[in-house]
Amino acid sequence: MLKVGVYGFIRFVLDLSGQVYWQWGVAVLAIGSVSALMGVLYALMQHDLKRLLAYHSVENLGIVFIGLGLALIFLGTGHESLGALALVAALYHTINHALFKGLLFLGAGAILHSTHERDLEQMGGLLRRMPWTGLFFLVGCISISALPPFNGFVSEWLTFQAALQAWQLESGVLRTLIPIASAVLALTGALAAACFVKVYGVAFLGQARSRHVRRARPVPLGMRAAQGLLAALCLVLGVLPTWVIGAIDAVPRQLLGAGLPHATAHGWLWLTPVSAQTASYSAPLVVVLLALLAALALWSLRRGAVRRVRRCDAWDCGFAPPTPRMQYTATAFAQPIRQVFGLLFNIEESVGRREDGTLRYQINIGDRAWGFFYTPVMRAVESASRRVVRLQSGNVRVYLGWTLATLVVLLWIIS
Repeated sequence: MLKVGVYGFIRFVLDLSGQVYWQWGVAVLAIGSVSALMGVLYALMQHDLKRLLAYHSVENLGIVFIGLGLALIFLGTGHESLGALALVAALYHTINHALFKGLLFLGAGAILHSTHERDLEQMGGLLRRMPWTGLFFLVGCISISALPPFNGFVSEWLTFQAALQAWQLESGVLRTLIPIASAVLALTGALAAACFVKVYGVAFLGQARSRHVRRARPVPLGMRAAQGLLAALCLVLGVLPTWVIGAIDAVPRQLLGAGLPHATAHGWLWLTPVSAQTASYSAPLVVVLLALLAALALWSLRRGAVRRVRRCDAWDCGFAPPTPRMQYTATAFAQPIRQVFGLLFNIEESVGRREDGTLRYQINIGDRAWGFFYTPVMRAVESASRRVVRLQSGNVRVYLGWTLATLVVLLWIIS
């Protein structure tokens, strides 16, 4: 459903509206940058797994509209080939988001099916209990964090490559705004990686924090197969991007009359969005390098080059053994970032004592945007609805009177 909005925007702005103005691109670029940054910040504050993933949808749609904003700026200033590059980057990220976000939501559904939990603070140790879900969820985390060799890296790298061509613009204002948006995009990527380190570490590593999680079992084969299919597609679209870009390139050629002449010029091995002299990326070579490093590490372990670690109980200074309560929580993980960006949230913290004498820390993080934008609209709609309800008197003559008045007004407008 999110992609329907992207399709409608592209269809209206690039196909039906006619001439494109660069001022539109500045507005879209600004809105996309704010959406990406705010989406990932609000995601970092969440410990409900599905709500966290929903806020990341806001972030990734912001990244898509950063690409669309760059496309409008380049097209409005007469740089059709650069506009085509930015449009391809936006479309590629649209496809990638559908894949890795679908994978992550299926993983969240599998966790909910097996543990009946959505709260990260109640999870832990799921990798031992649900190994396949843990593996596929890790692929989704790496993809959405834009790390090679998975698909999220390619589309964000293309967006950066489009933004780095801002030096070709004549306007000094645009040459200043686009690097700022690029910096926001880079910050968004770093925060997204931190968020999914939190998610994976708290949910799948460590010890179980609740009885439901300790009793978790692997999900049925059908659920694992669906996750495996999307994980494989995330890898394929990351390793062989030239094939996908070759298909996407038909869209800007049809809408704009220009495409990417150099992107697939060197075959499936190298992706060159602008030219080979500007920047190139070879995902297959990255995969080969990672495989060689993994093979070297395994060979070193087998030959004894790396000293084997002897496992035993850690010295705990005479205290009780570690318990799940001693683990880092999702709230604690996000605390440094919450301190830096605290003005963006409504934060309520309280410390109290339970009946058994232990301390209880509670924090509620609210969305300021909800109070600024959505609550006034909701109240206005609710107030208008109360007034409209008064028209329902139950008297047929009153309804006929309103119908007659409406017809008179419409006839007056038409005439």
